[in-house]
Amino acid sequence: MKSVILGSILVASLLALVIVLFRKRLGLTIFTSIGIHVVLAAAGIYVVNYSGWITGTYIPLNPATIGTVTVLGLPGVGLLLGLKISLFG
Repeated sequence: MKSVILGSILVASLLALVIVLFRKRLGLTIFTSIGIHVVLAAAGIYVVNYSGWITGTYIPLNPATIGTVTVLGLPGVGLLLGLKISLFG
């Protein structure tokens, strides 16, 4: 019974979110912007890992690192490099 109630709340909130997104004309522009930022974040980490710019460092591509670089931009790559070097030598 509890799972049915929670499932119905989830479906209702999902439908309300979809209605708000498409009624305000924000639907695809927000998703496109977020997608571009995620791709650029992954590309930035990939370039640092495989360019040989800083030898001996490797930043893994996982949701935490990509999220950090997505929010902070390219300075986030510098932050991750600084943390990697200072914490793990």
